[in-house]
Amino acid sequence: MTILGIIIIIIGLITLILRPQLNDEDTVKETVGGQVQVVKRKSPPWLLMFTRRVSIAVIITGGLLITLPYLFFWAEPGYQYFVVYPNGKKDAIMTEGIKFRGFAKITPWQKFIDVKVVGAEEDDRDIEGKMDPIPIRFIDQVTATTKLSTRFQLPADKESFIEMAIEFRSLQNLSNNTLIPTVREVVSNTGYMFAAQDYISGSASDFRVAIEEQLKDGAYSVEKTEYRDTVITAIEQESREIKEVQTRYEVKKRVDENGQFIRIPHDINENNIIVAQVIVDDVILEQVFKQRLEAQRDESAKRQLEQQKIKTAKDAQARIIAEGERDKAAERVTQEKEQVKALISIETKLKQEETNKKLAAIALETERLRASAQKVKADAESYQNSKLVQAGLTPQQRAELEKEIAIGVAKEIAKIKFPTTMIIGGEDGGGTPLEALIGATMTKQLTSNGKGN
Repeated sequence: MTILGIIIIIIGLITLILRPQLNDEDTVKETVGGQVQVVKRKSPPWLLMFTRRVSIAVIITGGLLITLPYLFFWAEPGYQYFVVYPNGKKDAIMTEGIKFRGFAKITPWQKFIDVKVVGAEEDDRDIEGKMDPIPIRFIDQVTATTKLSTRFQLPADKESFIEMAIEFRSLQNLSNNTLIPTVREVVSNTGYMFAAQDYISGSASDFRVAIEEQLKDGAYSVEKTEYRDTVITAIEQESREIKEVQTRYEVKKRVDENGQFIRIPHDINENNIIVAQVIVDDVILEQVFKQRLEAQRDESAKRQLEQQKIKTAKDAQARIIAEGERDKAAERVTQEKEQVKALISIETKLKQEETNKKLAAIALETERLRASAQKVKADAESYQNSKLVQAGLTPQQRAELEKEIAIGVAKEIAKIKFPTTMIIGGEDGGGTPLEALIGATMTKQLTSNGKGN
């Protein structure tokens, strides 16, 4: 726009200078012969349109075009501007859009500044602060290099931004002289707060958080303590043990009398620069430590394998013992079952014998009663027969009477029910009580018959 204004001003000046020499109509003169001759022709119409007033207006327009960028400017998104007016007044423009400038000097600042470790193969066109990998040393003397990406936001309030702009004068000074050195120092100091073994064991997120907190609020004031611990590892064989001395470090953050962490301020938080993002891309440990980790991993794997073999052998031994106990228990149960069966059989036989004895006793008593009844009946019949004989029976009547008596005795004997189970007497050849009773009854009957004869 400034070039266009200069061109317009030059055109206006040219037309203003040339205007007196322009003719509004042709200039003629009469010759000796009476002919009219044109001495100077009329200027072109487009030149005649540039009157003095028009030329001055063109010059003023060109001047306005030149001065317009010094009066107004376009504030782009993502930028904030430090403004110094001709009278020395300082101001800041924090929003985007068309803003009044008033011939002030404007210094643009990006709202967000990226500070990142950039490799040779990475694109760094949009990165304001490029860094090399940051070397660190962990508390256990293991070295490493760190790659990280950070983003910072300039102060959001005008007063802090103006002070920062006056102090650093340009974005390059801020990045190269403050942000990059501070980031490298904080990362390097954070390495002393962690052990490499702890870092690879799960403290990577704590490492990133520690860097972010120290960039935001200042570095911690820490105190390092070293401990030497004796670790006893038991070997599951023959009660053997391995003793190992391990060194560990503990870092404590110092606190003040109010219980707050003691901080060491740096230029980032002193200038109210906001830490918008911290990303630890990678921590590359030294090769020696990696080899040691691999050796530890292999030894640990071997130890675990051997312990697993021992455990497997013990499990197999326990299984064999358990199976033997199971078989013994099964055999014991089988033998006990056989013993129980034998005992039950013996008890059953004893109960049967006892029952038989009771039945035989009952049967004996029954037969005694029956024998007594038969005896009474036989005595009655004998008495009757004797009376009849005394009364003078004929031989024929006597024979019939004896026949009837014999038949009656046979019937009565047939009615006798003998027990199904017999108890055999001793070795002396004696019969059972029932046999004795039957024999006695039959003998008495025969005796009675003999007397009757």
